[in-house]
Amino acid sequence: MSEDVLLETRGAVGLVTLNRPKALNALSLEMCRALYPQLDAWAADPSVKAVVISGAGGRAFCAG
Repeated sequence: MSEDVLLETRGAVGLVTLNRPKALNALSLEMCRALYPQLDAWAADPSVKAVVISGAGGRAFCAG
């Protein structure tokens, strides 16, 4: 898994952190490839009720 995308599940919530603050958390192809299978897994998991996406650092959520 890419260190640029941090994924975890807390209870009924899937958490995604875009972890490229120097690049304003701009999405890369590698990040999308890391994120897609986990989003599919959460979509198929009835115990996951929501997904929250946040950006690391304080300057930008996502520039790409």
